[in-house]
Amino acid sequence: MATDVQTSPAAPGAAAHPGEVVACCAPLVREPLGPEDAVALARTLKALADPARLRLLSLVAAHEGGEACVCDLTEPLALSQPTVSHHLRVLVEAGLLTRDKRGVWSYYSLVPGALDSLAGVLTTC
Repeated sequence: MATDVQTSPAAPGAAAHPGEVVACCAPLVREPLGPEDAVALARTLKALADPARLRLLSLVAAHEGGEACVCDLTEPLALSQPTVSHHLRVLVEAGLLTRDKRGVWSYYSLVPGALDSLAGVLTTC
């Protein structure tokens, strides 16, 4: 039986050395999720399972400088500021965005590596 392997020095989830052969299967298919991991993953996926939140994540990530003010996000979504703020709060609580308050405005940016971590859990060999 053949096993897929990866020889990358930066294999996800492994402390590999250059040239070291490591298994490339994602944690989700390598072994069953524990209860706490399942709750955390479900919270993240639930946060992403809304079209407005997916668009917000994309708008923030694609915004100049990689951060966006709430005031920049209401018009593209055609939603009220309180609704946009609610969706942004859900994304922050899920660990996908960070919030930086400057005066009366809040600026949001993508948490470095958050989407890579999520992709690493879901990607199979």
